Amino acid sequence: MSRDSQAALVALNRFGLGARGGASGDFVNAASDPRGFVKAEMNRPSGVLLEVPGLQSTAALGKAVFDYQFEIQQARDAASKSPAKPSAPSAATEGPQAPVDAKGPRRSLSLNSIAMDMAPREPPAKPPEGGAAPNASPAAMSPETTPPAAPKPPPQPLNIIQKTFRAEALARLQRGIIADCGFTERLVVFWSNHFCISANKGGLARMWAGSFEREAIRPFVLGRFADMLKAVEQHPAMLFFLDNQQSLGPDSRAGKNRNRGLNENLAREILELHTLGVGGGYSQDDVTSLARVITGWTYAGRQGQLGAPGTFVFNANAHQPGAQRVMGKIYESNGAAQGEAVLADIARHPSTAKFIATKFARHFVADDPPPALVARLADVFGKTDGDLKALATALVDSDEAWKTPLTKVRSPYEFLVASGRLLAQIPGDPGRYLNGLNVLGQPLWAPAGPNGFSDTNAVWAAPEGMKLRLDISAQIASRLADTIDPRDLLELVAADAASAETRRTVERAESRQQALALLLMSPEFQRR
Repeated sequence: MSRDSQAALVALNRFGLGARGGASGDFVNAASDPRGFVKAEMNRPSGVLLEVPGLQSTAALGKAVFDYQFEIQQARDAASKSPAKPSAPSAATEGPQAPVDAKGPRRSLSLNSIAMDMAPREPPAKPPEGGAAPNASPAAMSPETTPPAAPKPPPQPLNIIQKTFRAEALARLQRGIIADCGFTERLVVFWSNHFCISANKGGLARMWAGSFEREAIRPFVLGRFADMLKAVEQHPAMLFFLDNQQSLGPDSRAGKNRNRGLNENLAREILELHTLGVGGGYSQDDVTSLARVITGWTYAGRQGQLGAPGTFVFNANAHQPGAQRVMGKIYESNGAAQGEAVLADIARHPSTAKFIATKFARHFVADDPPPALVARLADVFGKTDGDLKALATALVDSDEAWKTPLTKVRSPYEFLVASGRLLAQIPGDPGRYLNGLNVLGQPLWAPAGPNGFSDTNAVWAAPEGMKLRLDISAQIASRLADTIDPRDLLELVAADAASAETRRTVERAESRQQALALLLMSPEFQRR
């Protein structure tokens, strides 16, 4: 294989979301200038933003969900005061309002449904003349033994929370599938997972999952880390996810009146997961002090007493008064600015630079990234005051990122989006992809904990997970193999960077269906 072909594979898989099908020419373009191909997206900063008609701001969504929940509560109150009578299930009981297992979303989902979204819909088969459907049982064909079926009730409309979640998911999926290289989308996914929330927390979290990413992550992916940190920690979705709206300064007016105190969730995750990292030099006293500093950081509710519903507000009545010591520095009481000053300082801390550089290199290069690369990235982070575009550029410019073998397995999200790109299938509905992510253990915007989804092969390359990928690949192939030639797709995926074994496997497959499934499971497609 030529050096340029191998570099093109690295550009498309390690940094991007895979080659697109059709006449995109992605592999040829990547081979002609691999590093330039990856960097090109960073020169279009506005391309990181996701401005889609119909997607609303967090504030607008907050007001809508507060009103929606208020109407439901009023209806329930009215129902409890009137004589009980049977009624059809309410749409309010569907979707995200249903209970969720503590272990995560239920996975009793059909793999068949995943393949359906990657293929043109076929009209249902017409029954033969005479009226009976094919394969109908004798009982089903006998009017004497089967009473006429009652008419089905009309389907209940999706509630506003689920509608919003699906619209946000569709916009994100479509962007990933049509992006030129996909590097900036990979950056969005990385930072969204670093500063994760979980849509399974409740209605507000599910409603805000997409707008949180659009407002607190995307605008800063090529900006400054300190700016992203502030936007994230003051976003209503993060405050709700980590319960900071419940945290009251023990000596504040609200704390004294309600006999309640601190909630340290947000403060702990800021230090442990978002900035310094475990072993980053902070203590439990620092966690408690930071928790005091950010008391009063909350969002306005339905009545909007402190501000527009669904917006960040500082509630002075809940704020712990007085100066606080965090990481050895005294921060004077100064309202919301006290917490902002702490965030600005820990964003520039050397432990933060090392922690971010390590995670960044681990995500893009290897589970155990080259120490020299980590040190170089940490140095860039520190010297540029957390310039994330400079950090990403340093990664692309590093020789280690191009010479380290492609051993990491794509995450389920990367796998499904890469499949959609290769097969040129832009979804018009997110349901099949969302189902696929649930099956593969990476439900969209819903990690099991505040540390996000794992970024190591030990999780995604496990035998059970790879078997599920094979099942999904086979289902996709069963729908699409008759319309494409997998040998042509192999040229789009890897060209002459494909190994002799992969080429032989695809060419000698017993059918196009088998060949396509094997191509989707090949190292050239699965590894990055």
